[in-house]
Amino acid sequence: MYALFEEAGKFQTGRILSEAESSAQIELESGKRVKVKAANLLLKFEKPSPAELMREAQALSTTIELDLAWEFAPEDEFGFADLAREYFSAQATLTEQTAALLRVFEAPHYFRRAGKGRFKKASAEVIAQALAGIEKKKQIQAQIEGWAAELGQGTCPAPIQTQLYKILFKPDKNAPEYKAVVEAARATHTAPLALLQKAGAINSAYQFHWQRFLFDNFPKGTGFPNLQAPAIADELPLAQVKAYSIDDSHTTEIDDALSVQGLGTGTVTLGIHIAAPALALKPGDAIDQLGRQRLSTVYMPGYKITMLPDDVVQTYTLQEGRDCPAVSLYATFDEATLALQNTETRVERVPIAANLRHDQLDAIVTEAWLNDASFTHVAGTTEPAMPRTELAFLFRLAQHLKAQREVVRGKPENFNRPDYNFRLVGNNGATPTGDEQVQISIRQRGAPLDLMVAEAMILANSTWGNWMAELGVPGIYRSQASLLPGVKVRMSTKALPHAGIGVPSYAWSTSPLRRYTDLVNQWQIIACAKHGSTAALAAPFKPKDAELFSIISAFDGAYGAYNAYQNGMERFWTLQYLKQHSITELSATVFKAFPGQPPMARADDLPLVLPVFGGGDLPRGAHVQLRLSEIDDISLDISGHLLHLLEADAPSSAEEVEMTDDEDDSAAGPIALAMDVNEAPTAEGPTA
Repeated sequence: MYALFEEAGKFQTGRILSEAESSAQIELESGKRVKVKAANLLLKFEKPSPAELMREAQALSTTIELDLAWEFAPEDEFGFADLAREYFSAQATLTEQTAALLRVFEAPHYFRRAGKGRFKKASAEVIAQALAGIEKKKQIQAQIEGWAAELGQGTCPAPIQTQLYKILFKPDKNAPEYKAVVEAARATHTAPLALLQKAGAINSAYQFHWQRFLFDNFPKGTGFPNLQAPAIADELPLAQVKAYSIDDSHTTEIDDALSVQGLGTGTVTLGIHIAAPALALKPGDAIDQLGRQRLSTVYMPGYKITMLPDDVVQTYTLQEGRDCPAVSLYATFDEATLALQNTETRVERVPIAANLRHDQLDAIVTEAWLNDASFTHVAGTTEPAMPRTELAFLFRLAQHLKAQREVVRGKPENFNRPDYNFRLVGNNGATPTGDEQVQISIRQRGAPLDLMVAEAMILANSTWGNWMAELGVPGIYRSQASLLPGVKVRMSTKALPHAGIGVPSYAWSTSPLRRYTDLVNQWQIIACAKHGSTAALAAPFKPKDAELFSIISAFDGAYGAYNAYQNGMERFWTLQYLKQHSITELSATVFKAFPGQPPMARADDLPLVLPVFGGGDLPRGAHVQLRLSEIDDISLDISGHLLHLLEADAPSSAEEVEMTDDEDDSAAGPIALAMDVNEAPTAEGPTA
């Protein structure tokens, strides 16, 4: 005896081995034995064989006209055998009954399933809607197939071109444009990116990266509404100092400047002066909302997207020749011992004597020039506007502050790796095209001017962070519990130690024109300066303010995305540099090596990290000569093949640890697409 039964929406047949009141043991044709509830047994028969029955019934079911079957079907709920007797004859055969079952089951737009082989016919209105939907799906499928064919032939349909970045990175997997790309990739056995490149959808690698970044982070564009910067209403005293900013020549958002007073008196006061947009901007106003949306300026070679409109920036920037509103930290030191004696914060107007540009001065303001008053440069050398004695003091103080921090850190900071400057010839601040000639220059980290500014900003950020905590005023802090591997820098509202810098707390406060966290902290610092012990009551953000946590979360995400894009674009231009100068070989140093994986190396003279193949188990610190692979401008992928080992000496353990701490692993590999050509197509049957 055989049986036909329904199991999980499928019809199966098999031989009945045993049968009880509520269930039956059935052996399938495959030999598998299953237990089936009696209610799910739809037919019992002795012949034909199950396989023959299903074959004949499936063939017969295709001949059943659904419109006619719907007309014959009873108005009330009915069984498939009832319909077979109405459609075929009163003596409907087993094959005809099974055919009726298969046909009505696959047409839910005509017959609603009631379970256990029973159905109820749908209304005429539902059928009309369902048939219209089926026809629409047929048309869409035809469109998908047409687009896929065009892609396969090397042409990109306009709708796919328009939605390119959505298809690749934030797709609606039911959209016909997405399905067409997947179908074409499968049919041509081509990866989606390569397929779209061949079809002309991606004709500029630079534009691909740029438009993808805008799609993810600036979907409404990078322009600003026409807003006027509010004036600062406070009557501010004029500081009796001459302050100097130190930035590169491309910096327009000049946030900080330094002044020195009292040289030769035994007590010297360092002034750290920070542009004060927080005196005019208020939380929640229109310009603040712009900053809150962007959260930071975005940097990339040859271009930047500012956090605030340029008119606003120019209103509050520390422009030379102006008396600029600023939040100033005055730190008084013993001139001989450099012991910190006291600090004071003032809100004031600061005369900016000059905007120094370190790229023009690094070759002049050297250690020799700073440490030896008798040292002179060649005739005709223009010395910086800031007095040499003041710069020499700043350098001596910076070295002292750095040494103090290194005691807390437990090891010195490593400046072995250089910084790289990118210049796009003829770009002049316009959006790059990707075809510019690129110049890459090396700037050793820890250059004197760098060190002066860096240590002054660390002093300000740490001092103000401690001060806010003492007054019970919440701020946004960066902290790091230890220098152990894997312990990362985190942001929070708590004044916790920053082990990597070697300070008891650290609150970004010195770049309010470029980072939103600094603007928030400046509002809080101004409250401290104006209200002292009652600042917690007057500050815009109160303890445990949910807004602060929201800002931290948004800033973390945006800042990470912006940095990743900057790293990617620096890598893009480094690859262009290799091509423009026909560089096929370079020397590099292995900085990471794991068993079973290709070691990672850093180029000696370029900002490039790449995997090394053909070298076996190279040790960390190995100096190697590499032959470069072909460059992929879309994935930013490149690798090196070992030509020969230049030097095998591994670094000391201390140096190894420092390299690990300092490593950002910015090697860009193949882009991760949000699409999968191996994913099964979405099953979309007609619905009642």
